[in-house]
Amino acid sequence: MTDLTDLTAVELVEGYRAGAFSPVEAVRAALERAERIQPEVNAFVRLLAEEAQAQARASADRWRRGEPTGLLDGVPVTVKDILLLRGHPTLRGSKTVAEAGPWDEDAPSVARLREHGAVFLGKTTTPEFGWKGVTDSPLSGVTRNPHDPSRTAGGSSGGSAAAVALGAGPLSLGTDGGGSVRIPAAFCGIFALKPTYGRVPLYPASAFGTLAHVGPMTRDAADAALLMDVIAAPDSRDWSALEPTGRPYSDALGGGVRGLRVAYSPTFGGQVAVRPAVAAAVRRAVERLAGLGAYVEETDPDFTDPVEAFHTLWFSGAARVAQHLSPRQREVLDPGFRDVTAQGARRSALDYLAAVDVRMELGRRMGRFHDTYDLLVTPTLPITAFEADAEVPKGSGHHRWTGWTPFTYPFNMTQQPAASVPVGTDPDGLPVGLQLVAARHRDDLVLRAAHALYEAGVTPGGS
Repeated sequence: MTDLTDLTAVELVEGYRAGAFSPVEAVRAALERAERIQPEVNAFVRLLAEEAQAQARASADRWRRGEPTGLLDGVPVTVKDILLLRGHPTLRGSKTVAEAGPWDEDAPSVARLREHGAVFLGKTTTPEFGWKGVTDSPLSGVTRNPHDPSRTAGGSSGGSAAAVALGAGPLSLGTDGGGSVRIPAAFCGIFALKPTYGRVPLYPASAFGTLAHVGPMTRDAADAALLMDVIAAPDSRDWSALEPTGRPYSDALGGGVRGLRVAYSPTFGGQVAVRPAVAAAVRRAVERLAGLGAYVEETDPDFTDPVEAFHTLWFSGAARVAQHLSPRQREVLDPGFRDVTAQGARRSALDYLAAVDVRMELGRRMGRFHDTYDLLVTPTLPITAFEADAEVPKGSGHHRWTGWTPFTYPFNMTQQPAASVPVGTDPDGLPVGLQLVAARHRDDLVLRAAHALYEAGVTPGGS
């Protein structure tokens, strides 16, 4: 018999339509899976079993009448506990957020899911205020890797990645301010897209400003396209939200990569030391892109590591988050978060504007780069998952999470669409991710190329 937790969202909707199974069965299976995995991986801050089952029953009634309410009617979804979910606390991984609420509003992306009949299984774990590239917090503890619980799931959307990887719902909403959907996707072996900034509205606005994106975390690119068709809709609460593209992302998947101009940068011009197993898996996938008809050239984007400018922007945002906290509240913060808030508070307005200048120049360079190349391909990360409950790998010499994520945060600075695609494993069985980056507003190209890799069988679970 089919294990409903193995099915993608696309397959679930097809099954509902054919009457092969119902949302009640699919949601029950996803909840049972979530409850089973929670003690070992700690993907959830709360499960909403009774509410989800009631939503599933209502969805089943609509499907029986032949009147589904939207593209995701009855599909189990999870939501990172950074995004508002009406009726439930959003604590952001912090003991400083009061549970009392009121919690009477959905985030824009959550509201779109609700309008399309999705079933909310629960809220997933995050580090405090989503500040780092791994998922542990004083509030909810450590989230672990589904392939090896002694390793990290990555972050900051680590709970979402672990939930999707282990079948606790095929779709999740994550947030990404420096790699936070792509990092855990790479470590957990799933797909994730950071859309063009503004493509998916965000409210309340992030303290990290225009670095922060909302994006889909899914089994494959087809599910991400379906989710984007739902959540990439304007919302009046986000003044930076973009107008709809006019064409469903799902319709753009089948174009393949033949004729696309692909730049392959394995190390950013020697700036990044990449583990051999990661480099080999990414290179094999790039060779497959060439075999599918893409014009591949090994070349590098023209920029040096913008980490200091990113730190100024990121740490200043952290300081803004903590600005209102009392001394007693600061005592219960994640010590690493407390440290970066202090660093951010020491940055001046001129420091911040100098970092904005670096960001603008980086955006200009990447804009020119994409005049020549449709896509940039890099490893998502230079490493695979390291030990849990650590911000950086032991013995790495890195001080902050940005030391081991040099391929991800530059594209938050430029606001470009970027995705992580699973393309194999290392000798320890830990997933390897490949990053696809396109020019701003060309999310369709990223999804199209990723889908081509899935269709070609390059990714785990590909056909």
